[in-house]
Amino acid sequence: MNLLTIGHRGIMGVEPENTLRSFVAAEHAGLDVVELDLHLSKDGALVVMHDADVDRTTDGSGPIADLTLAELRALDAGRGERVPVFDEVLEAVSLPLQAEIKDVQAARALAEVMHKRNLVERVEVSSFHDEAVAEIARLVPGVRTALIGSRYGLDIVDRAVAIGAATVCLNIRRLTLEIAEHARERGLRIIGWVVNTPDHLRLVRALELDGATTDHPEIKRTGRFTA
Repeated sequence: MNLLTIGHRGIMGVEPENTLRSFVAAEHAGLDVVELDLHLSKDGALVVMHDADVDRTTDGSGPIADLTLAELRALDAGRGERVPVFDEVLEAVSLPLQAEIKDVQAARALAEVMHKRNLVERVEVSSFHDEAVAEIARLVPGVRTALIGSRYGLDIVDRAVAIGAATVCLNIRRLTLEIAEHARERGLRIIGWVVNTPDHLRLVRALELDGATTDHPEIKRTGRFTA
């Protein structure tokens, strides 16, 4: 079975998450897709960072929405890396991208970039929020979308179908055979996250998932041999 391997925020188990260094390392490690997170700065730049504030991953503090791009650029995002904007990631790597958006506002900003750069084939857009997925689908016809679930039940499948998502990205720790079968019956692709251990990888194989999001590039190599 050909398992799609997705680098979580690049390869955050090895390099500073959501940095160009991490994304380039993911590509060099042979992963299939790079996953990243998008927020809007105070002045409307589409910046790549997971949290709503900068405290955990940089030497700064405060909400991203309260900082300009110039202020964000002045921060150290780990090992001297700077907070990247989405356009820089597009140039730094050639891999397909899975871009997670946090709200409808980010969906609208991303839609502009996708139209400008013709990214429908390269970028899949994901979110925990149904309305954000629905909005990007409305603004970018033909875009591939994914609904993410952390704490979920069978309802995640019906929600994904209702908003036209083709994929569900599901917390591997909560994923059951019943949910996987329900998703498959509805024609959804299933990605498990975060797959960092041999036990998680065995579960991915047993449930016949389509892909695994991981912090570690070794999963790509190990996945070829795990039954």
